[in-house]
Amino acid sequence: MFKKTGMLTGALSLGLVLAACGNDDGNNEEVNNGGADNNDAADNNMNNDADNDEDNDADNNDGDDAEAVDVEPQELRFVVEETQGQVQHVYAEEFAERVSDRTDGAIDIDVFEFGELGSEVDQVEQLTDGIVEFAIISPGFTGTLVPEGNIFALQFLFGDDQQINQDILNESEAINEHLAANYEDQGIKPLSFWTEGAMQWTSNDVQLTEPEDFEGFQMRTQESPLILRSYEAYGANPTAMSWGELYTGLQQGAVDGQENPIFFIADAAFNEVQDYMTISNHNMYVTMTTVNPEFYDGLDDETRGVIDDVVEEMREVGFDIQEQQNSDFLSDIEDDDENPTEIYELDEDERDQFRELAEEVRDFYREEEGDDAEMILDMLEEEIEEHYDGDVD
Repeated sequence: MFKKTGMLTGALSLGLVLAACGNDDGNNEEVNNGGADNNDAADNNMNNDADNDEDNDADNNDGDDAEAVDVEPQELRFVVEETQGQVQHVYAEEFAERVSDRTDGAIDIDVFEFGELGSEVDQVEQLTDGIVEFAIISPGFTGTLVPEGNIFALQFLFGDDQQINQDILNESEAINEHLAANYEDQGIKPLSFWTEGAMQWTSNDVQLTEPEDFEGFQMRTQESPLILRSYEAYGANPTAMSWGELYTGLQQGAVDGQENPIFFIADAAFNEVQDYMTISNHNMYVTMTTVNPEFYDGLDDETRGVIDDVVEEMREVGFDIQEQQNSDFLSDIEDDDENPTEIYELDEDERDQFRELAEEVRDFYREEEGDDAEMILDMLEEEIEEHYDGDVD
């Protein structure tokens, strides 16, 4: 395990990425995913390399040489929770391009960035109503529809190897069969679950390296019972605060720290008002590529086959997109001499201290988060253990 105090000097292969899926004004459905906040901050500090991501990722188009499939022309809509240049938007554009290539342009998918069709909650409703055919949806925005989806808010559930975590998301029966079935019951068909990267802590006054560092710590969180309970278990004073207030809250000391992926930490310029960043990998932001089930079930075999093939291709492509973007943004933080950040990565012993305290929150999930919560969590825990023990190829 790499461990360093001070500025990191090499790009870490962390697979960390902004998932721009939060709630700016606090008036939408509560967020229970533990993921990143809505990225209206993109205009503040957007990475100059982001404009190149689509070009770079397009080179990984495995479907270019496939023979075009003869299908009925269609114009479809794909809505995402992020803005142009960010992971979800780059993913969706690449998805649309591959589908178009496979059908010789017969299927044209328009991609709508966050805000064009309303809030994240609006986008969920548009998918279930069939106004849009495809959507990238973070489970946190469907927590009242499918409470079992809040499983992705549990801290230290997954390991810190993002490639292994993506393999679990690809192969898990608990997620892809049981959890997915609960979403289908609500008019949302998940085509794939994928990580947008791991979450990290930032702080002032104290580097967060052990639970004792959280004693009395004013930790900003989103409105999620699972997240609040996690930080209470560490001894912190979790404070719910809307994203729009967070930069000022950190700057003025209303809160001492926050959690987000590296992508968002840099993009929102939180490193300007925080002295420390802890590479904790305490959680990862999981999102879903989804389709309206009535639309999907009504497709002819050829069209559905194209969609399914592209979904499979995008598992690896999506992982590469988020890994590259987060590596770039980590470098931005490292190279920001005007706002130096002391960075520290937890080792396994340190992670175990937090993991032990986080166990009690899993019991809350089992008891409170839906009829299938206990079964899904127990099964997923076994799957994670198998992958990290090397029992799964």
